[in-house]
Amino acid sequence: MIYTNSLTFAQNLDRQDPLSNFRQEFYLPQHEGKDLIYFNGNSLGLQPRKSRNYLEEEMLQWERLGVEGHFEGRNPWFDYHKCCKKALAEIVGASESEVTPMNSLTVNLHLLWVSFYQPQGRRNKILMEAQAFPSDQYVAESQAKFHGLDPEEVIVEIYPRPGEYTIQTEDILAKIDELGDELALVFLGGVNYYTGQFFELSRIAEAGHKVGAFVGFDLAHTVGNLPLALHNWQADFAAWCSYKYLNSGPGGIAGIFVHKKHLLRQDLPRFNGWWGYEEQTRFQMRKGFIPEPSVDAWQLSNVPIMLLAGHRAALDIFAEAGMHRLREKSVQLTGYLEYVIQEISLHTNFPMQIITPTDPEQRGCQLSLIIPNRGRDIFEFLQKAGIRLDWREPDVMRLAPAPLYNTFEEVYRLGERLEEGIRNYC
Repeated sequence: MIYTNSLTFAQNLDRQDPLSNFRQEFYLPQHEGKDLIYFNGNSLGLQPRKSRNYLEEEMLQWERLGVEGHFEGRNPWFDYHKCCKKALAEIVGASESEVTPMNSLTVNLHLLWVSFYQPQGRRNKILMEAQAFPSDQYVAESQAKFHGLDPEEVIVEIYPRPGEYTIQTEDILAKIDELGDELALVFLGGVNYYTGQFFELSRIAEAGHKVGAFVGFDLAHTVGNLPLALHNWQADFAAWCSYKYLNSGPGGIAGIFVHKKHLLRQDLPRFNGWWGYEEQTRFQMRKGFIPEPSVDAWQLSNVPIMLLAGHRAALDIFAEAGMHRLREKSVQLTGYLEYVIQEISLHTNFPMQIITPTDPEQRGCQLSLIIPNRGRDIFEFLQKAGIRLDWREPDVMRLAPAPLYNTFEEVYRLGERLEEGIRNYC
């Protein structure tokens, strides 16, 4: 598409947008009596209007039925999590038996690492991207220590080449091949939180398996952002949160994927809990764990219904919109944002650097922007102007136009304020 940095052009794109009605499904925070321009969905997505209704329905269920709500009512709590499986499976490219909502992201990562990080002898290395999200780093460090290993010795980080911000796939594959039979686990973020780079997960999984390692992904910045095909890509496991692009609320319930080939393995270690026990005989309270023959075997406790209600409200919107339609708009919307930033840089003769890959296949809707010297000042200026963005130390401003509720006109308005800020501060 050939873009134009004009209000008329942006408004025309909005009129042609087949997903424009979904904006009405969300509450938009206000700034001085107007809708805030919210490009911060990569930190916390906006609230779906139907979330309150879904929560109220379960509150009423609790009020009217008490404990019987586990087995009575429209959506009995005993298997309420199954209401989310179809939508989750479509979003991440899996079967319903391979996905389930549960716990929080880091809790789930630890549970999955129990199964898929099994250091033995020289095969003890963990391969990660440099500048992984802190939670991923802490999981890796503590899991290594749990096994009596030195994190400094077993965690191998892949860095960008000198002068670059993103990591070349070829360098990841080369490092996997180099580590060979020393490699126990490849673990990457699907999208790097800092640069916005989307990794080639399929090629990475194939390379990891070729040397005998397990491969898993943290999809916190990926799920609901990009179409995925975890089953076909042969990922061994993945985990994600739901409060970013999935709009399921602050601290919303997270989710996991375990590939079908592992679901019935008896040799795979796992921490077991009551809610992972075989569903049909769970209430017989027997000794000796019999796992549910699906990813639900990784569940520990009965699910938090109120969190699941908010999650279900958001997933219903995704099911209606469809990930592929959302992706089509996202490519256009992020492409327009990239174009507007580049135009402003030319108009003002002021250098700004987008460190996110320019290739749409290597990014989602996030652009990470570095404004030399005065980046933090410009960020604060935009915040005060009613544009909600995100700052990550030391020098990156993250902008994430979400296709469910952001518009092309908002991108144009951001550009206006960005140029104003540059002229004022730079």
